[in-house]
Amino acid sequence: MDASIRTWLAELESADKNVQFEALQNLLAATDTKVDWAYEMWGPLLGWLTDRDNHRRSRAAQLLSNLARSDPDQRMLADFSKLWAVIYDPKFVTARHTLQNIWKVGLAGPEQKSMVVTHLADRFRTCSDEKNYTLVRYDIIAGLKKMYDERNEEEIKRTALSLIDSEEDLKYRKKYAAVWS
Repeated sequence: MDASIRTWLAELESADKNVQFEALQNLLAATDTKVDWAYEMWGPLLGWLTDRDNHRRSRAAQLLSNLARSDPDQRMLADFSKLWAVIYDPKFVTARHTLQNIWKVGLAGPEQKSMVVTHLADRFRTCSDEKNYTLVRYDIIAGLKKMYDERNEEEIKRTALSLIDSEEDLKYRKKYAAVWS
């Protein structure tokens, strides 16, 4: 881990929200490709998933989602349930940031892809009683589209289109379908 990464990690704890935001953006950009230091941060980030500070939970979820592609030991297969739990966070913004990034775990390999697609599809099917379920469903469809764009696997597309077709409200079915057009 180089000095700039260490600096950005430290800046996540800054009192200045702008410094925190820029540090997170820099870390997300740095982890958008494989890195060799993922396991140096893996444990602390797992701990942050249950931190009382929702910003830490959100940052940890986003960074772990990115770091999944840098996980040759496939720790994410064992740790995914901890990450997945954050999509049910009491702070909707934290849950949403997690949901908008968790698709990246599916880029790590076939097992991870299958796990993420299955979880996202189940979440789509079971969220209709929740307050913001249309946003949750939109984020799921958008995440599947992003994963499809990266992996170009028809199974992902079929799953997404099937979920879209299952939407009973025509207005939202059209909105979700627009993600794929």
